[in-house]
Amino acid sequence: MAQASARAVVVGGGIGGLTAAVALHQSGWQVTVLERAPSLEPVGAAISLSPNALRALDVIGLGDEIRGLAAWQGGGGGVRTPRGRWLSRSSADAVAERFGGPLVLLHRATLIDGLAARLPEGAVRTAAAATLDDPGDPTGRPARLRTPDAEWEADLVVAADGIHSAVRRTLFPGHPGTVYSGFTTWRVVIPVPGVAFAPHETWGRGCIWGTHPLKDGRVYAYAAAVTPAGGHAPDDERAELVRRFGDWHDPVPAVLAAARPEDVLRHDVHHIAEPLPAFHRGRVALLGDAAHAMPPTLGQGGNQAVEDAVVVAHHARDLPAYTAARLPRTTAITRQAVKVARLNMMSNRAGTAVRDTVIAALSKAAPTLFLRGFDGIADWRPPQRPYAAGKAGTGKR
Repeated sequence: MAQASARAVVVGGGIGGLTAAVALHQSGWQVTVLERAPSLEPVGAAISLSPNALRALDVIGLGDEIRGLAAWQGGGGGVRTPRGRWLSRSSADAVAERFGGPLVLLHRATLIDGLAARLPEGAVRTAAAATLDDPGDPTGRPARLRTPDAEWEADLVVAADGIHSAVRRTLFPGHPGTVYSGFTTWRVVIPVPGVAFAPHETWGRGCIWGTHPLKDGRVYAYAAAVTPAGGHAPDDERAELVRRFGDWHDPVPAVLAAARPEDVLRHDVHHIAEPLPAFHRGRVALLGDAAHAMPPTLGQGGNQAVEDAVVVAHHARDLPAYTAARLPRTTAITRQAVKVARLNMMSNRAGTAVRDTVIAALSKAAPTLFLRGFDGIADWRPPQRPYAAGKAGTGKR
């Protein structure tokens, strides 16, 4: 338990920052979250939480509530070709059996609301862009920050300020930062009445599409394509999706027909290719994309931020231990996500034909092929209760 006078400041009110704030608050810290945006309304559409992140949420008492939002039940998902042929099949039951829990897809706003509700009134300050002036010394001076209307001292600063983290640049000015991953993404969350489908991700040549149901009846769809950085549609992004994906298998045309241009979000993908030398300096810890931005090809960006959050709370008085616990794991997962991106964003016609043939053959011979890629990722366990007595990385909840 932290001393009653210990103060933590979290820079960034996204999923990782709010999870860290809740975990620290529940451990006895006085916590303030400084969010530069005018509200906590999240940027983005949906997030997929795998069993590792759900176990982290168990630490703060939110795991079962989120598990109850799982829309994918039983069997019927997998990877398809643009014409609709199944390359690989998987099921929710197989995921739960292998990793001890479900895969839950939910709107980011739902998770943000659940986290914010677990913080004291006034703990979150919006429209509060923070600048780190001094990282402090763990055995001496506190960390120092400032916002436009105040100055702050903290025994601990958790920097969850995203992929373009200003705190990261302050701590490690010589680090090259992020690189373009080679592709851009589109995302949409909309109702698509009367359309039934099995959850799927479809791999084309240099592009992918995914369609998944949410518990509230809406559909989450995402797409990605190899394209130069900084591009935009000449008209609107929905029209761009129609040009690229409009003749793909059902339900892709129905989703595009139901979407409005303003429903579509587009973002280039960047990742940290050269790992940071540490995830901390002085009294400051980096978390989530600020520490280890990765391509979304494993669906682990937000999941790793949630893991970071409970681990930094566990090691709040020993940040070198936080780095030791998180840097090797997230570096390995980032590298794996980059490798998967090279596979599913492959553009060469002959190469994609071979890729699809091999995937289909291996999936028939070894139906759990794709799940094996998450061994050592989805089976992770937090260092705190209720998992502290178990062996990390093994077993079920």
